[in-house]
Amino acid sequence: MKKATKNVLIAIVILLAAGIYYYVTIPAFNIHSIGTWWFLIGAVVVISILASAKILFQGHQKINVKKGTFSVDVHVSIVTKIGLGIAAVLLIILGIGALLSSPIINAKKYQQLMSVQERDFTKDISQVDYNTIPILDKNSASLLGNRKMGSMVDMVSQFEVSDDYSQINVNSKPVRVTPLVYASPIKWLTNQSSGIPAYIKIDMATQDTECVKLKEGIRYSKGEYLNRNIYRHLRFRYPTYIFSEQIFFEIDDQGTPFWICPVKKFNVGLFGGETIGNVVLCNAVTGECTDYDIKDVPQWVDKVYQAELLMNLYDYSGTLKHGFFNSILGQKDCLKTTNGYNYIALDDDVWVYSGVTSVSGDQSNVGFVLMNQRTMETRFYKIEGATEESAMSSAEGQVQNLGYQATFPLLLNISGEPTYFMALKDDAGLVKMYGMVNIQKYQWVATGDTIKECEKAYSKLLKNNGITAAAGEESKKANGKIINLFPVNIEGNTHIYFSVEGKEEIFDVDLSNSDLLDIIKYQSGDMIRFSYADEENPVRVTEIE
Repeated sequence: MKKATKNVLIAIVILLAAGIYYYVTIPAFNIHSIGTWWFLIGAVVVISILASAKILFQGHQKINVKKGTFSVDVHVSIVTKIGLGIAAVLLIILGIGALLSSPIINAKKYQQLMSVQERDFTKDISQVDYNTIPILDKNSASLLGNRKMGSMVDMVSQFEVSDDYSQINVNSKPVRVTPLVYASPIKWLTNQSSGIPAYIKIDMATQDTECVKLKEGIRYSKGEYLNRNIYRHLRFRYPTYIFSEQIFFEIDDQGTPFWICPVKKFNVGLFGGETIGNVVLCNAVTGECTDYDIKDVPQWVDKVYQAELLMNLYDYSGTLKHGFFNSILGQKDCLKTTNGYNYIALDDDVWVYSGVTSVSGDQSNVGFVLMNQRTMETRFYKIEGATEESAMSSAEGQVQNLGYQATFPLLLNISGEPTYFMALKDDAGLVKMYGMVNIQKYQWVATGDTIKECEKAYSKLLKNNGITAAAGEESKKANGKIINLFPVNIEGNTHIYFSVEGKEEIFDVDLSNSDLLDIIKYQSGDMIRFSYADEENPVRVTEIE
């Protein structure tokens, strides 16, 4: 009876240990999950060690195994060897599975995981709307979020701001959203019954920051410790799903918080060719989950494919055209994404932008790529020019006396020209200026204290360098008698300011533009006919007739 009790107790201890391990690590019960394989290997090793220890603890070197009339003595070393042998077999299967799933053997399958379309830049990307430019990067958004949280005296002692800051589109506006989290385990204990009361929402164009308070608190989040932890909640609902390492916090068009939880799909062997097969949407307040096939994900969802996953898939497409060994040795026709990415709002979706360069690591791009984070649609634009790092260096060179650092650029269409746009930040991480750099002529750099000033300087730069498309902006015509005319020096360039009878505006003629040099023939009292841009004073003259 004592022996049976001991065996039951040992079994309970083993099951309890396995349960604790599962509760903490929450592996998926799925043959494609490496975590599952390690769980099995670890379990076999632990059980064999415990069985051997039990025999030795009883003072024996071997144990008698009986089955009917069959009887045999099994030495303790045999028990250990059997257990370790099974673990070794599982480990070998794991290794072979990893090899058979790798690009070394399946280069063609990896290369075809992503379908890439070559498109026309000016047709796909319309003239920029400055009201929708996401001028903040994640670090700047984090500063604004923490500053806003510091002003919320009713919550700041109990909660902190999460580091999620997902960039999404809400009603066609680029925003970053992030939930609050409990400030400590003690604060969790005292607040978890009502949940997290708010999330932070930052308008990426205007920098307006809002702490959105909820009628019912967020009860399912990364900051929970027990069953309401979002990862554990998902695992208990979907024990066989292999969720992406990164799940995304989003809000729908009504402001309801959700967790967007992509589920991995393996297209090559046991562990290779990772994409996304379906998506679970979890209401962060109620915990209600809805499972969607990837093609049926609602339109308001923006982030399904992680940016790094999309870039990896494009790198497979660009480097494995002629097989795996060509990607390592000859590297013929091998292209890859550059060292960084940013987000672009297009067609009410969020697209990952990155430059495309050769694997040789030269300082120029052969084009750039846009990848839809919801659908994985991928577009390539063949435009040769500077890499993002070169453009950032050019913009920083314009303000080197101030020591500002450029953010990773956005891709804009300005007067039909593909243009890098970036914020220039001081040492404290605050945006102080803006820069625009022409992709194909990265020595063409314009900066300004505001976006409008920067765009105005860039448009002048294009015009002065013969880019007539810059004149495509809507202009107005005027004529009249000059009543005042005088020269002005601006940043080392001579400008002529004048006013016209019957008009309140002051008109600006930049003499660095050779097309406008006829202004020097005029004097007060002369009649003049000209075209000008519809801007604030001083108004820029675009043509003198």
